Amino acid sequence: MLLALDTATPDVTVALRDDERVVASAGGDHPMRHGEQLAPAIAEVLAAVDATPRDVTAIAVGTGPGPFTGLRVGIVTARTMAAVLGIPTYGVCTLDVLAAQAADTGVVEGRFLVASDARRKEVYWAAYDVAGPGEQVVRLDGPQVGAAADLPAELRALPVVGEGGRLYPVAFGDVRGPERPSAAVLAEVVAAERVELRDPEPLYLRRPDAVEPTPRRRVS
Repeated sequence: MLLALDTATPDVTVALRDDERVVASAGGDHPMRHGEQLAPAIAEVLAAVDATPRDVTAIAVGTGPGPFTGLRVGIVTARTMAAVLGIPTYGVCTLDVLAAQAADTGVVEGRFLVASDARRKEVYWAAYDVAGPGEQVVRLDGPQVGAAADLPAELRALPVVGEGGRLYPVAFGDVRGPERPSAAVLAEVVAAERVELRDPEPLYLRRPDAVEPTPRRRVS
């Protein structure tokens, strides 16, 4: 069984796939509470098919880009489970999952853009070319981070999926769904090897907001 999870967005999404199909999925509905929601969601999908962690033979995890704290929760959980169970872990760019999700639902075809919320009035983005539902996901550019209005005009003119399009509609000419990734899609694209499989290393793209304080100088 393949356990898939993603915490790169404000949502938590988890799915379980057997040799043929996704058999269970769950998600948290309390944005930005990744730590509290991920473990119960994993327990829920396992319980749905009367499975235990020992039945999991591989893990797929979204590697972002995304905010530091939420992204770290998913990747650390995936790595820890894999180490304890002695199974492989496959990392996938979260924007690749959104690209496959959009193509498989017929929302887009050919060249398009995926843009997610990066906060600070910026988006995480990548450009894609997908021939149609079920086809290989080809990333042409990215992932990168920047203000939506600063993207090249030829990219902003493409159809855009992801939450970034909804947040900055003026910058993009053709805004479409979906907005956030599904772990069920993550599981399917990993099983079919339709996306680039990478090490489970986080794609932060920029330094975290929180930094260690510097020691105060002693006043003599």
